[in-house]
Amino acid sequence: MKITILCVGKIKEKYLRDGIAEYSKRLGRYCKLEITEVADEHTPDGASEAEETQIRRIEGERLLRRVRPDDYVITLAIQGRMPDSVELSRQIETLGIQGKSHLVFVIGGSLGLSDEVLRRGNDSVSFSRLTFPHQLMRVILLEQLYRGYRIMNHEPYHK
Repeated sequence: MKITILCVGKIKEKYLRDGIAEYSKRLGRYCKLEITEVADEHTPDGASEAEETQIRRIEGERLLRRVRPDDYVITLAIQGRMPDSVELSRQIETLGIQGKSHLVFVIGGSLGLSDEVLRRGNDSVSFSRLTFPHQLMRVILLEQLYRGYRIMNHEPYHK
């Protein structure tokens, strides 16, 4: 299975890049992983709701250009359903059995995802009702994907 992490912005912090590299390496034995970044828009201090909506729309267009019609898209959004690690693992396994060969997990920028991206998603997942920085969310997602593959393969992993 191919998994793409489609996200807004670049990672500047070394500790996050190191975490992403580590989990990407670990996942390499289970799936073909690709991380695709699109440019983020500058958000001015005190941006109005209209400006924020426009920024989400622009970033959303960039994201959607990278999605193919046959991709199975899972958006990461605070309003999504909240599976536990076993449920997420089973979902990925089931999608593979159903013939879904390419999963795309979409992480928005600091303002979240546009309505257009959320509508394109086949599913929407939230990892918590808490808000996480979108850069950190990449590491959290990769760790959960790695944990999910360990669960699928009945391999031990810390709890």
